[in-house]
Amino acid sequence: MTDTDHGLADADTDHGHVELSAVVLSEEFVSTDAPASPEVAEYAMWLGDDALILAQRLGGWITRAPELEEDVALANIALDLLGHARSLLRYAGSATGRTEDDLAYWRDETGFRSAHLFEQPNGDFAHTIVRQFAAAHYLHPLYERLRASTDPVLAGVAAKAVKEVDYHRDHADQWMLRLALGTDESRRRTLRAMEDVWPYVDELFSDDAAGGDDLFAALDGVAVRPSSLREPFEAEVAPVLTEAQLEPPTAFHAAGGGRLGRHSEYLAPLLAELQVLARQHPGASW
Repeated sequence: MTDTDHGLADADTDHGHVELSAVVLSEEFVSTDAPASPEVAEYAMWLGDDALILAQRLGGWITRAPELEEDVALANIALDLLGHARSLLRYAGSATGRTEDDLAYWRDETGFRSAHLFEQPNGDFAHTIVRQFAAAHYLHPLYERLRASTDPVLAGVAAKAVKEVDYHRDHADQWMLRLALGTDESRRRTLRAMEDVWPYVDELFSDDAAGGDDLFAALDGVAVRPSSLREPFEAEVAPVLTEAQLEPPTAFHAAGGGRLGRHSEYLAPLLAELQVLARQHPGASW
């Protein structure tokens, strides 16, 4: 992330800046001169945090994926998500005068609003694919509907993101089929991944877990209610799961709480890795 190239802050901000000076990334941004309201900022923050945390997770596969092409594919998906996060966190920060870097590098665990699904560890490749399958099929109808938002920044982010998430969805679908219908071992791992990952899906569709009726009443016409996404999500995943001869486990649902700052034990180590350079070398540039 960078703040100097886009007029977000100068070098004497509270924490300095980390500048990726060799790369121009301004085309990623959807912006407006008007700051976000507190309610819109909260909504943008938890969408941005989902994207940022999932991007960091997927980046862990670079040089470690089972195929060279998959190294490139997962890296590209991570970069897409990072672009979504940058626009969303930049907009969220406009409500309080913070930059995208402030929000990414200088918040502690309880300040993040990512859902538990996104912070789950990579595990083996099957775990990553099942997590990505759930995430992409949640994000696709979300951004599809958010294109109609009355907020121009959120609508603009969604218009760009939905095209990229459509690819993420297809990529995950193909791997779900390959793994579930492949060897006995790949199927065993896929079934285990479904048991481990799927309980975290339910949180994505809970209005209460995301702030409740008061927040979404204030965001009428701006945001997408999480509960309204369950039906299109299930309609999208059902044919893939049927072809893969898989059924979502129903034994239990994880409690969640990420939207309210209550996270699993997996987020803190991820943040330590994400934030270490900025915190050890405030104001560094390269």
